[in-house]
Amino acid sequence: MAVYGIDLGTTYSCIASIDDVGRPTVLRNLEGTDTTPSVVYFESGDNVIVGATAKDTAVLDPDNVVSLIKRDMGREVPREIHGFNYNPEELSAFILLKLATDAQTVTGEVARDVVVTVPAYFGAAERDATRKAGRIAGLNVIDVISEPIAAAITYGVLNPESDRTILVYDLGGGTFDTTVIALRGGHIEVICTDGDHELGGADWDARLVEHLAEQFRAEHPDAGDPLDDKLTEQQLRRDAEEAKKALTSRTQHTVRVMHGGRVATLEVTRDVFEEITKDLLDRTVEITGRTMEVARSKGVTDYGDLVLVGGSTKMPAVAARLEAELGITPRLQDPDLAVAKGAALYAFEETFRRLLADGAREEAEEMASRAGLSAEQQRQIAARRIKTVASRGFGIVVLNRDTQAEEVIHLVHANDELPAGRSSDFFTVHDDQTTADVRVMEQAGAVESPEPSDNNEIATGSVRIPSGKKAGWPISVTFALDASGLLHVTAEEKETGERLDLEVEVGGMTEDDVEASRAALSRVQVS
Repeated sequence: MAVYGIDLGTTYSCIASIDDVGRPTVLRNLEGTDTTPSVVYFESGDNVIVGATAKDTAVLDPDNVVSLIKRDMGREVPREIHGFNYNPEELSAFILLKLATDAQTVTGEVARDVVVTVPAYFGAAERDATRKAGRIAGLNVIDVISEPIAAAITYGVLNPESDRTILVYDLGGGTFDTTVIALRGGHIEVICTDGDHELGGADWDARLVEHLAEQFRAEHPDAGDPLDDKLTEQQLRRDAEEAKKALTSRTQHTVRVMHGGRVATLEVTRDVFEEITKDLLDRTVEITGRTMEVARSKGVTDYGDLVLVGGSTKMPAVAARLEAELGITPRLQDPDLAVAKGAALYAFEETFRRLLADGAREEAEEMASRAGLSAEQQRQIAARRIKTVASRGFGIVVLNRDTQAEEVIHLVHANDELPAGRSSDFFTVHDDQTTADVRVMEQAGAVESPEPSDNNEIATGSVRIPSGKKAGWPISVTFALDASGLLHVTAEEKETGERLDLEVEVGGMTEDDVEASRAALSRVQVS
C-alpha cells in the first residue's frame, strides 16, 4: 500500500513517499525538479497547466494565471476565468492533482492516500478547505497535519538518539509559523504555536518589486509606473524572486527593468534588500518571542535546537538575526523538502498503526516489509504518539443581558491540547423564541478577545426551540476540536435531553458542493 505526504505550499509544493529502505524521498515531477510552483494557468476552460510552465506564462497572460491561492483557503474568494468561477479549494485541487499524477507516473502506483500539510496557524476553516481540496482532486486525505509537526517528524527520524525540546521556525513562501515541540522517547508533543498565514517569502519579493519600480521611476520619470502594466509587473515579480535567491549566496545582483520603451539596469545589494525588508523579519522575531513566552509559562526554558524550515529561511539575514536575538545557532533542516518528507513518514506510520488497530496485521507487515523496516522499527512506529495544540481560540456569539451588546465566549482556547472540547450552557433571550442562531467564531488576532470584530465568523447554524418557552431556555453547546484541528459543534436541548446536531459547514463549501466540484472539474485536463 503506497501512501504519500504532500507539502501544499503557497509558492512551491512537493510530494514524498517512503522508499524501499524506509527513507522518506521526494518524488520529482515530470519537469525533473523536486518542487512544483503552486501556480495554475488556464490555457482554456478545459485545459489547465500547473507548475513551472504556468509560472512562466504569468508574464505573458497574467489574467489567466493564479498564484498564492493558499492565502485564500477557508474564504469565499472565487476567481472567474474563461467564463467559469473557481474557488480556492478547486484551484488547490488542480495543484494536488498535478502532484499526484506526476507521482503515479514516476512510481507506477496510483497516488491516492495522502497526508497534506498546512501552516500550524491555519484555523478550522483553512484546514477543512485543504481537506476538501484533496477530495475534489480525487484523493483520500488520511489526515491534515501542521507543517512544523511534519518537520519535527523528519528531524526526529534523523536524530533518534536525542530527547530534546526544539523551536521550529517555519518561513515559507506565503506563511510563517513558529512552534515549540518536545521530542521524548520517539513521541512528539507540540507545546505551543503561533504565526501569521499572510507573511512569507512572497512579501519579501513584493518589497523588492516596489524598490525596483521606485528606482526605475527615479531614472525614467517620464516613462510612467511599471507597476501599472500587468505584463511588466509580472516580469518584475519574477525578477525579484530570482534576485532574492541570488542574494542568498551573493552580495549584489543586477536586474534590468524595461517599461515604456525605456530600460534601467539596477544594482540590488544584499544590504539594501535586508534594509527594505527588515520590518518583515522583525514581525517573525516578534511572533517567535511571543511563542517562547507561552512556552515559558508552560515550563519550557531550554532548547536543544532552533530548526529552520521553509525555503525563505535560506536568506542569510534570518539565521543571523535569530542567533543574535535568541543566542541559539540555527540549523537548516532540509528547508525545501523536510515538510513533505515528514508528511510521508506520518502517512506511512498512521496507515501502519490503523492497519494494526483494524486487525489487518498481514497487510501491515507487508507494508513494513516493502519499506525494509526491522521488527524494532515497526515497534517504534506502532508506539509513537503525536500530541498537538489548537492554533486559535473558538467560541460563539452571545448577547450580554446587561449591556445588550454582542460578545464572543470562547470554549476552546489557543494552545489547548488537542483533541480539545468543552460544553457550556447558553440561554434564549426572548419568550416564545423558536430558534437560536449559533454563530461559530474563530480568534483572528494574536490575543483572544470577546469583541466580535476581533474574531472571524467561520460557520453558522441554528437550534430549534420547543414552542411556548420563556426567555432563559437552556441549550448546551459543545465544541470538539479534533487532533487535525477540525471543528465539530453539537447542541443538546436540556429539558428532554434530545441531542441536536448543528448543521455547521465550516468554510464556504458543503459536502454537496465538494461532490459537484469534483464532477465539474473532471472535464478539465490537468498537466
